[in-house]
Amino acid sequence: MIPAATGWIAVAILVGVPSALLPAAIAAWAASVFAIATAVVLVMGRWIPATVSITLIVAALLLTSAATTNAVQNPKFLLDAAKFHRFATITASLDVDTRLDAARSPIPVSILAATVGQESFTTAAIPALVFGSVPQAGIGSTIRITGTIVSAEPGDRERFLVFARGSPAVVAPPPPAIDWANELRLQFHRETTALPGDGGALLPGLAIGDTSAVSPTLDAAMKSTSLSHLTAVSGANCAVVVGLVMLVAGAAGANRITRITVSLAVLAGFVILVTPSASVLRAAVMAALVLGSLSTGRPTRGVPILSLAIVVLLASDPWLSRDVGFLLSVLATAGLLVLAGPLAKRLARWLPSPIAAVISIPLAAQLACQPVLILLNPSIPVYGVLANLLSEPAAPIATVLGLLGCAIAPILEPAGRVATDIAWLPSAWIAAVARFFSHAPGAQAPWLPGAVGVLALVVVTAFFVAALVRPPSRSRRIISGSLAVIMIAYFAVLLGTSWGHRIAVPDTWQIAACDIGQGDAVIVRSFGAIALIDTGPKPARLAACLDELGIHHIDLLVLSHYDLDHVGGTSAVLGMVDRAIVGPVSDASDTELRTALAESGAEVDEVARGAEGILGELRWRVLWPPARLGTIEPGNPASVTVRFEGVGACAEGCLSSIFLGDLGEDAQSRLLGLVHPEPVDIVKVAHHGSADQCERLYERLNARVGIIGVGTGNTYGHPTDELLNILNRVGTRITRTDLEGMILLSPAPGGGVLVWTERSPTRDVGAH
Repeated sequence: MIPAATGWIAVAILVGVPSALLPAAIAAWAASVFAIATAVVLVMGRWIPATVSITLIVAALLLTSAATTNAVQNPKFLLDAAKFHRFATITASLDVDTRLDAARSPIPVSILAATVGQESFTTAAIPALVFGSVPQAGIGSTIRITGTIVSAEPGDRERFLVFARGSPAVVAPPPPAIDWANELRLQFHRETTALPGDGGALLPGLAIGDTSAVSPTLDAAMKSTSLSHLTAVSGANCAVVVGLVMLVAGAAGANRITRITVSLAVLAGFVILVTPSASVLRAAVMAALVLGSLSTGRPTRGVPILSLAIVVLLASDPWLSRDVGFLLSVLATAGLLVLAGPLAKRLARWLPSPIAAVISIPLAAQLACQPVLILLNPSIPVYGVLANLLSEPAAPIATVLGLLGCAIAPILEPAGRVATDIAWLPSAWIAAVARFFSHAPGAQAPWLPGAVGVLALVVVTAFFVAALVRPPSRSRRIISGSLAVIMIAYFAVLLGTSWGHRIAVPDTWQIAACDIGQGDAVIVRSFGAIALIDTGPKPARLAACLDELGIHHIDLLVLSHYDLDHVGGTSAVLGMVDRAIVGPVSDASDTELRTALAESGAEVDEVARGAEGILGELRWRVLWPPARLGTIEPGNPASVTVRFEGVGACAEGCLSSIFLGDLGEDAQSRLLGLVHPEPVDIVKVAHHGSADQCERLYERLNARVGIIGVGTGNTYGHPTDELLNILNRVGTRITRTDLEGMILLSPAPGGGVLVWTERSPTRDVGAH
């Protein structure tokens, strides 16, 4: 394992410095030759020199592969075009099936040819990402797109970014060796999504790894309960497939070589069907190595097989070294191989052996993966092991029946449909388990973020494993005592922080600005009715904010315009929205978003100045855009601008507010001249605090508090000094999500505004 791990670390570091790959490879080869000579001449047969030699050879091999691949995938023709952001015509192969997830962006492709000006270039497949509209077609389809091309960051798997313009087209269908799988996946997707509830959405993921129908809320529930591995096709799925094939072939009287040959062929077809993701490749290569070893009649050992699989895969694709999915797959497998057995033996002292064995599997995988998961989400799934214990019996049933339904439906549709329908039941059970435990009290225990959190968790995990598996001794008692002290201190801090947070957060808030990075997502609440203005760039961050605020239904969704930082998180609220009001569209992707909202049950209306309605005891009015756009282009200048003000008993005691979307100075000036808006308590500052602002509008609004939705360290320089100076001059108190986190605003006695933020004390902003 040492050579594989060392080579992995070396290539993971150096792929981020492409110019160092070749010199490092040459140095590693030279060092390996020296180490081999030393081992032979001086200390032949000793373990340490042999290990050093093998480690250097593996590192040299991986670095050579990375250097060669980097040279091939960075041709000078495309580098020159990217350097000057040239307009190019790209011929590429789709790496995903865009028919299954039409809203996905960006789209991974493999560039096959390019034309810039009068020059053309043909190349081996070069990974790239396409931003913008692409045709709906299956994996392997050849498409032609036009747009600007830029280089990706060093170390990224994708070499180039293509910003598509115009109308892309499919120029060739997928090859038959791939297309059969496309059609199977598409048909299975349609059949399962017609089934009710979460069970139908989750089943394609359990059976073939297709998670395109899984809603963001269900996805978040699966992750928060450590069940997301069930939809990441890996070793368990490959073991089921190979085991069934070996069993059937053996029952048919086939000899060992025939059984293994058939198993390898079916395994290859299975990989094509479920698509070769990192975890699938790791599992498939390990399965192939095990089958190859069995063909020689030799016994296999798990850790050496895993190590060899790592080397094979990193040599074929060095950029897997930076793939988090690959890392988690390897760690989970290593945890099962190394920890599951000892944990099961120890747990069997207190539990029946079958139950101990079942518990040890998810526990070992979670212990191995959790330090990396902390980097992605600094929290610990408290009910993860219990959720896995309840879900594990259902998972293989859903997987096997789902696979059967997918495979035999084209041949015998009634039988395939019956298998799929039966598979829905265990799938629905798994989804229900995830939903239940994700909403259980204390489902996520917060942990320290970053490298400090990883180190702390590694120490705690090591103490836990040692305390559990070491034989009784004085050192074990010391370790157990230390672990108990650590856990008592952790829970004391956790409970104190949780209670303090609950006490500090005002329950009378009317407006909440979510901390979702560079983008907008603001909630208005009135007597239980909820309006959400924009959804930010990412579904996960919006879903986390809504969960924290206890919001599971949205009466009114306002999408100011269709830029990603305002609508990218919309999938998190699909199925939760009663009514959505939107602005004018500019391209097909805007229309697709509207369609997705309508299909999820929302009433979708394109609105203009004059549209109005009631939210609880607040009246909302659309102030912009005008009914006739004239010279106003869709996008920022046509941002839907909404004003909220109290009516009835709320007329005097509720906050008035206005949300300016991304209006620029020209549109703000026209709004001011057309509408003459009344002063408000709260203004959502336009365009994240850019310099393109109309000071006269902010003077007219005379807001007590200005909300700026902005991401930490954003590259746009938002909010600008010009905007901050404007707000200071007009007397508007500035709140910003990058510095203060979530912002909650409540009416204060005397007509002021009570401002609560995550990272600063509560303040009362009085009347002007």
